[in-house]
Amino acid sequence: MGHKVHPKIFRISTIESWDSKWFSPRKMFPTFLKEDVFIRAYLKKKLREAAIHKIIIDRSRQTFTITLHTAKPGFIIGRAGAGVEDLKKELKKRFFRGRRVTININVQDIGHGSLSAAVVAEQVAIDIEHRMPFRRVMKQTVDRVMKSGAEGVRVIVAGRLNGADIARSERAGAGKVPLQNLRGNIQYANTQANTMFGVIGIKVWIYLGEVFDSVEEAEKRARKSGDTRGRERDQRGPRDRRPAHQTRR
Repeated sequence: MGHKVHPKIFRISTIESWDSKWFSPRKMFPTFLKEDVFIRAYLKKKLREAAIHKIIIDRSRQTFTITLHTAKPGFIIGRAGAGVEDLKKELKKRFFRGRRVTININVQDIGHGSLSAAVVAEQVAIDIEHRMPFRRVMKQTVDRVMKSGAEGVRVIVAGRLNGADIARSERAGAGKVPLQNLRGNIQYANTQANTMFGVIGIKVWIYLGEVFDSVEEAEKRARKSGDTRGRERDQRGPRDRRPAHQTRR
């Protein structure tokens, strides 16, 4: 059943954390949650070419802080920070008009975008919208992710592929993607490509290895695993056997 659970929410208590970090009175919670959904949708649409990995939102009484994790920070910041200032003005005008709220925008570079499922999925959608052959796009995506250092990747596209009359799904992958392992650092994202034949759904899983609490714990687990696998058959205890008087005649 692991493949039916969202990988992020499945690991939210072990290696993942929430993307919205704030507290509110019970009556204001629906309003704040709705704002977060609309702001994220607006930023993902406006900054689609900026290779957004994730959007973290922090709230306080009079401060609203957005942290954009991206593979292209210069695309958002602009010349001398003009891009960030323009983005603040647009957010203030659209979502916080008439409210005394200070908006802060932080931009954080994630480095290599090929290890981010959100960035990879969005790039696949853009390539399909540009009418590139979907099989070539999937193969190139898998090769690029594996060369970047991932331990496994899986890509699924579904819809009227190449304009076919009957919708179907195609998948490609390499390595391993253990969805049941709670310590597995699995990046997951889904998006859609809008084509003239309809909507193409895209899902991407990227496995980056296991996450341990500390180096000592990782070494302890490795030693324990090595001791268990290294024992020979003659060093183990005898198998349980049925007493002679209980043998079947």
